[in-house]
Amino acid sequence: MPNTYTQLHVHYVFAVKGRQKLIQENIRIALEKYITGIIQEYRRKLLAIYCMPDHCHVFVGLHPNQSVSDLARLMKTNSSKWLNSNKKLKVKFSWQEGFGAFSYAKSQKDQVIRYILNQPLHHQKKTFQEEYLDFLRKFEVDYDEKYVF
Repeated sequence: MPNTYTQLHVHYVFAVKGRQKLIQENIRIALEKYITGIIQEYRRKLLAIYCMPDHCHVFVGLHPNQSVSDLARLMKTNSSKWLNSNKKLKVKFSWQEGFGAFSYAKSQKDQVIRYILNQPLHHQKKTFQEEYLDFLRKFEVDYDEKYVF
């Protein structure tokens, strides 16, 4: 689209099905690289990624011709297939349905990158559930707690 100029930074958060702690350190880096490849294949800009044992944070620069949901679906579907087809785990892997997506201004970019890259430290003080509910409250997203987890 000529004459279309955007700056769209989106922070995705999605959980392992049942919030099982399946992403151990021995596969974390490979999974992050695989998700990075998915993002690059669709010509998006990865800003930060960190997969915790039970969830993943991905911060990307989006292009206006792709929906937030489409990229989430591509990341989750393709990474699940890759983990399962390459037998990276002893059990079948899947991401939980749904995801969180939160937009940030350019001025917040460095802060969000630091937040994502410091996930292990952050989760010494706060559970994933507490973190996720904090995001929903901070961004004033209506939710029913019985459906969130």
